[in-house]
Amino acid sequence: MVCITSFLVAAIAVLPVLAAPAVDEPRMIDVIKRDGPATLGWRDSLKALATNCWSQWSEGGIKLSCNNGNGGSYTTSWSGGGGFVCGKGWNSGGVSGTYTPKTGAGYLSLYGWTRNPLIEYYIVESHGELKPGEPWTAKGNFTIDGEGTYQLYQSTRTNKPSIVGTATFQQYWSVRTEMRVGGTISTQKHIDAWSKQGMKLGTQDYFILATEGYTATGESGSSGSSSINVSG
Repeated sequence: MVCITSFLVAAIAVLPVLAAPAVDEPRMIDVIKRDGPATLGWRDSLKALATNCWSQWSEGGIKLSCNNGNGGSYTTSWSGGGGFVCGKGWNSGGVSGTYTPKTGAGYLSLYGWTRNPLIEYYIVESHGELKPGEPWTAKGNFTIDGEGTYQLYQSTRTNKPSIVGTATFQQYWSVRTEMRVGGTISTQKHIDAWSKQGMKLGTQDYFILATEGYTATGESGSSGSSSINVSG
């Protein structure tokens, strides 16, 4: 399976064969292509999603270098206003590398989307300033033996960019209480913990081990760097 996607918000021509979206309808656009099945079944070992699944999205003029490396590796460096998400396809293997947020808000997380319902979700392993764009509703916590304890949250995004265009949708969060870069993430255990709180996912669209930076309310931007490797 090959999954190479880039996402931009705003009317920017990325490839000449693609029409730019209208400025009043920001979208997360698949500007290259994705091969393989449109949906994936949930299980602890999601081997169907190979580490050559690359995703990149940005908005607001942030200065961004996001480099797709060999195998499961990638590097990022960013600064300024706006926001971005980029990362490599996740196959429930190991994670190693460095994540160094310098200023502002951002995350190192397993990040993805589902459809029907439309859900954006995060399993946050490390972070810069923790300043979500929307209010979080606490949903308790849970512990995975050998991995750590996570706080659960839910939030609502109203009329925001999504994989289906501007939409209103839920966000699900697991935020690790002790930050780390490395180890394993037992995806299914997070899904089960969300489900127990009534936080149901839909049909899987894509998920990556992502670095994200963004401009929180009242701030001028964010900056930092990462060098990440995901492995099966």
